[in-house]
Amino acid sequence: MPVDNLVMGSLALLLVPLIGWRIYRGLRDGRLPLYRTYVERGAGSRFGVLFVLHAVSLLLVGTIAADLLLGLGLKERL
Repeated sequence: MPVDNLVMGSLALLLVPLIGWRIYRGLRDGRLPLYRTYVERGAGSRFGVLFVLHAVSLLLVGTIAADLLLGLGLKERL
């Protein structure tokens, strides 16, 4: 396993709990961070769209981390 895959995979793996914490706090408090402001749950569809974007980023970063650390070969398949 190349060292760069190990380093980048580890960095991506460190991002997964941070993104998950943002999602958890957003559901608990009813607001998600967006740059220097927050989108409140009462904002309607904007909150839902931002929540879905956070969830997709969590899945993508987790998949990238798993691919780099475990050598799943997803990059070569695409």
